[in-house]
Amino acid sequence: MSRAQEPDFRVHGKDEVGRSPGRRMTQRRSSDVSPAFVGLPTFMRLPWVTSVEELRKIGPDAAIVGAPVDMGVVHRPGARFGPRAIRQADYYASDYRLLYHMGLDINPMERLTVVDYGDANCPPSDLEKSHEAILAKVSEVLEAGAVPMVLGGDHSITLPVGTAVGDFYGHGKVGMIHFDAHADTADASYGDVLISHGSPMRRLIESGAIPGRNFVQVGLRGYWPGADLFEWMGEQGMRWHKMAEIESRGFDAVLTDAIDEALAGPEKVYLSVDIDVIDPGHAPGTGTPEPGGITTAEMLRAVRRIATSVDVVALDVVEVSPPYDGPGEVTAQAAHRVVMEAISGIAWRRAQG
Repeated sequence: MSRAQEPDFRVHGKDEVGRSPGRRMTQRRSSDVSPAFVGLPTFMRLPWVTSVEELRKIGPDAAIVGAPVDMGVVHRPGARFGPRAIRQADYYASDYRLLYHMGLDINPMERLTVVDYGDANCPPSDLEKSHEAILAKVSEVLEAGAVPMVLGGDHSITLPVGTAVGDFYGHGKVGMIHFDAHADTADASYGDVLISHGSPMRRLIESGAIPGRNFVQVGLRGYWPGADLFEWMGEQGMRWHKMAEIESRGFDAVLTDAIDEALAGPEKVYLSVDIDVIDPGHAPGTGTPEPGGITTAEMLRAVRRIATSVDVVALDVVEVSPPYDGPGEVTAQAAHRVVMEAISGIAWRRAQG
């Protein structure tokens, strides 16, 4: 599958892609809309779908799924509250169809049908059963022909989501672009725990759902993992780009390489964003903060570029821990916009034919 022509975000002018503003949005009376804090907090006030039968009948292009799990963390908990916080992190009026992306000159919800499919039924005391529930929920979304956009939850949820994606599209058919401060390729965590948030990528590689040669990691930094684990990662064919490389070469150059590496074989991409890839000065509400990361603007630009240039078939945004987010909710806001950039980028790419 050939890539759609990427928008040139370097062009200066009235908007990021150098085009004149698009169609005027229909004017609506103030009584037709309501504030974002009124009503049920579905993502962007999207329609709430409560059954798989309804999901299949609608046949959406994308579906929001919550994965309220934090039993996989090894430091600060709280990510189980992430899906709700992300859903609530906007200030837009209730009519999502009026949403306009300035940079891409597009109304994404005019191009795509997107629904909120609610949360997987995750028992708060059983990580394995929670993973089973997430796998089942994401599988329903995939079978309905939609892109699952999963709100974490800790990063252990990428194991069931990646398993569902690999089973649906075929092992080795989907590449992973993984933004994170940490590699998450540990063999086991404290007490020989095999499915913590420190090991989902290793488990996916071992199962073959997404082989190591299809993994690309961006933003690694800090003091873990050590050289021995990087050696194992190299043996699996994984590719990674540390913050030191981003600082020396520039983020755009690294991102170009990451996209090319993810498409070295597969034609589809699963995008996994651990919010701690963003510097904690910009995103403090996370369980394992690591100073020295990218900015929120860089993260959003990266998601936009990936979604407009490759076939993104799954997305997760994980490790938002509202108890540490402070009064400004800046971490939840960042995670919310990651999802919106993905939706907008997919809409733009499909609009190009």
